Amino acid sequence: MNETVFRRDPRNPIITPEMLGGNVDAIHNSGITRFRDKYVGLFRIDDQGLREGLYKGTSDDGYKWDIAKTWIKVEKPYEDSPDPARKAFDPRITRIGDTYYVVYCLWCWGHKSSVSIIKTEDFETFEHVGLPFPPQNRNGVLFPRKIGGRYMMLSRPSDNGHTPFGDIFLSHSPDLIHWGCHRHVMAPCGGWQSTKVGAGPVPIETSEGWLLIYHGVLTSCNGFVYSAGAALLDLEQPWKVIYRTAPYLVSPQETYECVGDTPNVVFPCAALTDAPTGRIAIYYGCADTVTGLAFAQVDELIDFVRAHSTV
Repeated sequence: MNETVFRRDPRNPIITPEMLGGNVDAIHNSGITRFRDKYVGLFRIDDQGLREGLYKGTSDDGYKWDIAKTWIKVEKPYEDSPDPARKAFDPRITRIGDTYYVVYCLWCWGHKSSVSIIKTEDFETFEHVGLPFPPQNRNGVLFPRKIGGRYMMLSRPSDNGHTPFGDIFLSHSPDLIHWGCHRHVMAPCGGWQSTKVGAGPVPIETSEGWLLIYHGVLTSCNGFVYSAGAALLDLEQPWKVIYRTAPYLVSPQETYECVGDTPNVVFPCAALTDAPTGRIAIYYGCADTVTGLAFAQVDELIDFVRAHSTV
């Protein structure tokens, strides 16, 4: 980790399977946001059969979580599709107005990965919005407002394996149902991000551009290594990359990031910004097993991206 920009919480990992008890193998890569006077999350939990699902959790402080014992309930989008919350993983939560949109990956039609969208206003009932793209696709991340009168989403087309490739693309929609106008955003570019790249938390709007925290992957002699970097995208044309970090911001170095179901993984999924202080809290999956927390300051992060850009 570049300690001048990102700082790990000393209590990491803050959420572990042992805290939940029962038939839990892993809890990681989860969407977290503020809701009313609490924090709320949709957590990716894998049981000991390694079957994933989305489980709701609430917290007063963002550290101690009360997580449900069963996954959320959502009606099937199509008769031949699986339970939208049972074969689901890697959620990101975007608030637009009073509605919270959850964009996540859904295994469907013979273990094919598709981006899926559900929505809620109370985190009690959830409605399926649609599948914006056909399989294979992952890492769908919705922008927190319309741009040029359209919704916009980042994603990474993939395959039905572990995807030994991957570029980030941006797509437009007038209604969150019909998606098109696909634009290329960024490709792997060497070093820690030489194999594939994917969007992380919901982009943060700043005066300098959309601040995107993303993950990059390299292929080592021991397999994939997932690290995190950041980029600034143009506010009105967010397929245009203004700056992009050459060095990583966070790489798997701690034991809980290196040892687990998938070794050597740092996978940021949620970023909460405190406007008065400019502090960002970043929740990230560690080794596909536990959840970690790190902090950064918006201005320091933007300065770092500008000063260490590949663009």
